[in-house]
Parts: sequence; C-alpha cells; structure tokens
Amino acid sequence: MSPPGYRHGRAAARFVIELHAQCEVPGLGEVGDEVGVILRRNPDRVAGPDAVFLLRASLPARLSPEGYLETVPEIVVEVRSKNDTGPEVVAKVGEYLAAGVKAVWVADPDDRTVAVHTPGAAPVVLGPADTLTTPLLPGFTVPVERLFPPVAG
Repeated sequence: MSPPGYRHGRAAARFVIELHAQCEVPGLGEVGDEVGVILRRNPDRVAGPDAVFLLRASLPARLSPEGYLETVPEIVVEVRSKNDTGPEVVAKVGEYLAAGVKAVWVADPDDRTVAVHTPGAAPVVLGPADTLTTPLLPGFTVPVERLFPPVAG
C-alpha cells in the first residue's frame, strides 16, 4: 500500500493533537498514532489505525512481544485515503467494533466529514459546521472544521 498523502497526515495529526490536549493531559487516558492493534488471534489480525485512545481504566496497555497493542482501544480514528473504497471502510469499521472498540471515527478529508460509528447504532455523519463529542470522553469537544486544516500551496 502506498503511503498516505499530506492532507491525510494533517487530519490524523489534528485528531492526535485534540485527543492529547483535551483528554491525555487531564488524565482521561492515552492517545497514540499509527499503532498496530491486535484485533484477534488465530488467525492473527493486526490493524494500523491512524489514531487510538485508551481510557484510563484500560491502562496500563498490554503489548505483544512485537510492541503491538493487545489492549483494544476504546476509540479508533481512521482517516480515509484516496484509495479507500466504501466497502473497505465498512469492513474495517466492522472489524474494530467486533473487537470491542466503542467508537470508530472515520474522517474524510475530501468531504471534511467525520462519521461516528458505535456498536448497534447507525453511523452519524458530522460536517464542518458540527462539533465532535463523545460520552466516552467527558468535556471533549472539537469543531469538525478544525480537524481539516487548509493545506498551503
């Protein structure tokens, strides 16, 4: 797979920045980016989400000998790449939710939207005028437009 583009990386960085400042610093848990997460064993399935958040109750994180997360994060962020198809994204979200992830945020830099997926519910799509919040992280609030900074050039 080819590496993601600059817009993808900028959006992923914004999620990490917001989760760090609003959630990790106050002690709600830990954020990571580009982390291998073991979703299941036998056969092994390791995914590499763009960002993860583990709540304080899940810490300390359990790691595999390779350094991958064995602790399933409560929140996973996936930023859509130009080559991601709709069915691929749906399948990836399904794998995360089946593994126990509580919220999957799928960011689309082209549409400037965030689709919020939670177990047993239809996805909620937030646009640039909306605000991303979650009951998992009390006090976390970020305008969606701030997650998609303009690219100079």
